[in-house]
Amino acid sequence: MSALYGSYARSELAFERGEGVRLFTADGSDYLDFAGGIAVTALGHAHPHLVERLKTQGEKLWHVSNIFQIPQQEELGRRLAEATFADRVFFTNSGAEAMECAIKTARRYFHDKGEPGRYEVITFKGAFHGRTLGTIAAGGNPSYLEGFGPALPGFVQVEPGDLALVKNAISDKTCAILIEPVQGEGGVTAFPDEFLRGLRKLCDENGLLLILDEIQCGYGRTGKFFAHEWAGITPDLMAVAKGIGGGFPLGACLATEEVGKVMVPGTHGSTYGGNPLACSIGNAVLDVVLEPGFIPHVEEMGKYLAWQLQQLMQKYPDHITEIRGRGLIAGFRLSPEIATRDFVARLRQHHLLTVAAGENVVRLLPPLIVEKADIDEAIEKITQAFDELDA
Repeated sequence: MSALYGSYARSELAFERGEGVRLFTADGSDYLDFAGGIAVTALGHAHPHLVERLKTQGEKLWHVSNIFQIPQQEELGRRLAEATFADRVFFTNSGAEAMECAIKTARRYFHDKGEPGRYEVITFKGAFHGRTLGTIAAGGNPSYLEGFGPALPGFVQVEPGDLALVKNAISDKTCAILIEPVQGEGGVTAFPDEFLRGLRKLCDENGLLLILDEIQCGYGRTGKFFAHEWAGITPDLMAVAKGIGGGFPLGACLATEEVGKVMVPGTHGSTYGGNPLACSIGNAVLDVVLEPGFIPHVEEMGKYLAWQLQQLMQKYPDHITEIRGRGLIAGFRLSPEIATRDFVARLRQHHLLTVAAGENVVRLLPPLIVEKADIDEAIEKITQAFDELDA
């Protein structure tokens, strides 16, 4: 019997090494990785630039407390600020911690303005913001809340897509609106640019903060550095993780100067967040992602994947009911008689790794270095799996 918590429904697969878009078991069997550690391995496996930076920094210094200056952290924070809307950055180990920081910052902002009663955050059904007590309350998914006592107060969930519903949910307690521009866990739902622009306008009109969760859809995955750029808006706060470390635990909360400056000494902290090793690797990831041509390549591959999935839906109209996502956060919704987890397991038999998502959706999250030949191979494996169902 395993000594580990039984909180994961693990497959029997175990991998020994990875290279590019592929993972290898101990016996040498290779698997095409369109799961990407759930959008984490943005540059694939064993990327030479990341490996070199890991070795170099690992031989020097892994960790010191944030009570000291950390040059690697200062550099990564500066570069992120220069490339985004942000002026201030707080580094974490995970996306859930980045979200906690964003929520705390929003509440502290209004506290310091003399409005401590404004602490509620409007969120959306189908969202996933993490597994802490705060973030499961923000997400509102009953299955994630069950068994953990009463949900933490301060969150109001509404159905996404309807600005009137959001407007009606605003009260004198509201401090912010929180949304994933593309919901990942909830079913790979990409919200229209008009809806995101409408949320920004509601925040401006009502003196609220707009918080974006780009933990899964950010860092180039949609074909822009961050997904909100498609809508031509900027948030006040944004949570980032997953791809930011390319597989090394790293997250960040980004904020404007006005909002971020309220987090003074003693208001928040992290033992490991932003340590020299993590930020060295974060800088290496950023080196690659911000190279000229890298994000345009992602956009091109995203369009190619979407086109191939549309062709697949035309071929199997009885099995695929909808294509979802944006760029390289993509998915297809299966017909009700096909269980998503069963189909994901079937794809594993064809040596293709994917991820199940809500609303009976199969999620495709390949590394951003994916090429057309890799996408063609993935589509062929999905085709074979559907053909088996029809046999």
